[in-house]
Amino acid sequence: MNDVFVYDHVRTPRGKGRPDGALHGTTPVRLAAHVLRGLRERNGFDADEIDDVGLGVVMPVGEQGADITRAALLAAGYGDGVTGYQLNRFCTSALDTLKMGHALIAAGQAEAVIGGGVESMSRVAIGSDGGATYTDPAIGRHHPYIPNGVAADLMATLEGFSREQVDAYACESQRRAGAAQAAGYFDRSLLPVLDELGREVLARDEALRPGTTLADLAKLKPVFTALGEEGFDSIVLQRYPHLAAIDHVHTGGNASGIVDGACAVLLGSRAFVQRTQLKPRARILASASCASEPLLSLGGPMPVTKRALDRCGMSIQDIDLFEVNEAFAVVPMAYMRHFDIDPARVNVNGGAIALGHPLGATGAILLGTVLDELERRGQATALVTLCAAAGQATALIIERT
Repeated sequence: MNDVFVYDHVRTPRGKGRPDGALHGTTPVRLAAHVLRGLRERNGFDADEIDDVGLGVVMPVGEQGADITRAALLAAGYGDGVTGYQLNRFCTSALDTLKMGHALIAAGQAEAVIGGGVESMSRVAIGSDGGATYTDPAIGRHHPYIPNGVAADLMATLEGFSREQVDAYACESQRRAGAAQAAGYFDRSLLPVLDELGREVLARDEALRPGTTLADLAKLKPVFTALGEEGFDSIVLQRYPHLAAIDHVHTGGNASGIVDGACAVLLGSRAFVQRTQLKPRARILASASCASEPLLSLGGPMPVTKRALDRCGMSIQDIDLFEVNEAFAVVPMAYMRHFDIDPARVNVNGGAIALGHPLGATGAILLGTVLDELERRGQATALVTLCAAAGQATALIIERT
């Protein structure tokens, strides 16, 4: 297979995903066009060099529907000849565009692609796309869909994590993210968002609460208790009869924040290096997806990590840094316990609890974040993984060049 390199990445700041958030007035196509334009301007490649562009979009309806990627490419000035597609595999979507780009280049079917994602959660609400699991009773009767929050509480119950433990993890995510932002660790890859008159709309991630304390979090009520009482707890307990009850521990303070944002990542072959003289920053060693128990829903990062490591003959000890999406606090906590990983190697600059989780864009953002951090620390390898609804997960491993 051909080697596949990561050349560069850019992202918008993440704005609070509500009507008073800084990015609410910026349409998703403008967010996507902004990062596509910025990536090209920063690296100076010709649009004709790009064989394909994919953007993750988890709610591909309304303003985010109808193949938003093609519209964003045209708006970004890539001309008539660059193709684009949108992809939805829930929270892994952006990382899946990079996985697909990796496969195209490795197989010799492309020399340069762009992957990434966009999600305007303040403008296109979660659940807007409907879907068979919500609307078709025949599907729901035999294959019930469990809301991710209930699944997160199930995982915490199975793992024995208390409310105090998940809150402590959330406090640390806030502390790390606040310290990283203050130190300028995110600045290299941030593209401030401007309005149509060129005025700055947002230059830094907006949702952080670095002063958060355990006492603050203890005041919050569990979010998913009511959903559990509506019947989802009963469905789960039929699958896990040894549990007496589900301990609902996740709140708005120890789960990922709802935000708006976009990201774009440039991948290319060795021939692309020679033709453009751009310097690659990392090589993709492996990528993988898998599915696991759908009611548990968020447990996929463990088996997909093993699959990705096996594909390149590595062990967990060979990875310097990990980005494990903080959809809920329990996900990275269970991951670290499963693989016996030092917390000092996981989400070292905080994660989605503090910074937010723009669903379709997060996977690409995490890859960029960990690449910047590898370079800052002078380390070599990183693994990025995200869980997705209904038990799916994707992972990707990189090595600095």
